[in-house]
Amino acid sequence: MKETLARPADDLEWVMETYGNMLFRLCLVMLGNSADAEDALQETMLKYYRKAPAFTGEEHRKAWLLTVAGNQCKDLLRFRAKHPLAEDTDIYEYKSSDGENSGILEALMTLPEKFRLVLILHYVEEYPVKDIAKMVGKTPSAVKMRLQKGRKLLKEVYRKEYM
Repeated sequence: MKETLARPADDLEWVMETYGNMLFRLCLVMLGNSADAEDALQETMLKYYRKAPAFTGEEHRKAWLLTVAGNQCKDLLRFRAKHPLAEDTDIYEYKSSDGENSGILEALMTLPEKFRLVLILHYVEEYPVKDIAKMVGKTPSAVKMRLQKGRKLLKEVYRKEYM
């Protein structure tokens, strides 16, 4: 019998300390500004507190949090598409300390959301394709195609803008 992890009320602060930065980065890259990323992170934590299932391990908890955060971002992007406003792009201010990866980050922001999400989950969070497929509700072959197309688009954008 699998042991389940503690309920959300028992460990909300620990979860925020452990996964908060990772979730914020995901939301920031997907949404492009810190205010929306903070809102998506807050909604993710509220859902965790209210609805989180009994997790079978830390990887299960992490995958659940990433899935919920990704869905929150998608919801916000859909809302933005229906209710356009002037775009505030704080992502360009959020750079690594050495500035080396800022061009990649900016190039990644220009890609469509479906490519950004799988690229982040695979290359930053190091999830295997089959896990990403479950998170985004696609087949593993569809995820592989998105990774392939996303890498190609990222390469084109990065070379055009930053070389």
